Amino acid sequence: MSRWGMVIDLQRCTGCGLCVIACKLENNVAIVGPEESEKGRTMLWMDLLAMEEDAGAHTRQRLVPRPCYHCDNPPCTKVCPVRATYKNKEGIVAQIFPQCIGCRYCMAACPYTVKSFNWYRPSWPQQLRKTCNPDVSVRPAGVVEKCTFCSHRLQLAREQAAAEGRELREEDYQPACAESCPAGAIAFGDLDRPDSTVSRWIRNPRVERFLEDLGTEPKVYYLREVD
Repeated sequence: MSRWGMVIDLQRCTGCGLCVIACKLENNVAIVGPEESEKGRTMLWMDLLAMEEDAGAHTRQRLVPRPCYHCDNPPCTKVCPVRATYKNKEGIVAQIFPQCIGCRYCMAACPYTVKSFNWYRPSWPQQLRKTCNPDVSVRPAGVVEKCTFCSHRLQLAREQAAAEGRELREEDYQPACAESCPAGAIAFGDLDRPDSTVSRWIRNPRVERFLEDLGTEPKVYYLREVD
C-alpha cells in the first residue's frame, strides 16, 4: 500500500503561482469576487503563504506554497461529527463533500488553516465554463473544501495501469501543482518507497515540516532555502 506525500524545494520555488492556478483549474475551485475575498472567503486549495524572514538589516518576504498537509495524525478528522473528512489507507486526508454538514469544526481544528468553506453555490462566467474538469464534482454551497492531492488522477492512473497490465509508476500519478511547476520545485510520490523522488528528497539535510512539534505528522515536507 502506498503512502503519498509531497516535498517542496523552497530553493527552486520562484513564487510564480502557477501551482495555485493549476490547482483551481484542475479541481473546479470556485472563483470568488473581490468583495467576498476581502471577507476572507477566497477559495483556494493551494495557496501561497507570505512569510517574512529576518535578513540582517532588511526583512525579506517570500511566498511558500501551502496545500493540505495530509497529516498522518490529522486533527480535522477527529472532530468531524459525520466523518465527512477522514484519512484513507494511503494517507490521503479525503473529503466527502455530500456528507459534509458545514459545521466547520474541521476548519477550527486544522492548525494549518488549509480548508475553505463554500459560502455560495459556485458559478463561472460563460467563457470559463468549458474549463471545468469533468472528472471532479462541483461542490454545493455550505460545505468545506480542501486539497485532495488530485486523488481523481490516482484513480485514472490505476485504471490505465491495470488496462495495460503493469504496475503503477511514479510518473503516472502527479497532482496538478507538481505537474505544472516550471521550476521543478514540487516532488510527489510514495513516501514508503525508498527509491521514490520524495523519499530521496526528504533525506536532504535541508528538510523540515511546518509545526512539526504539534504531532500532526504532516506528509508535506519543505527543503529550506540556502542563503
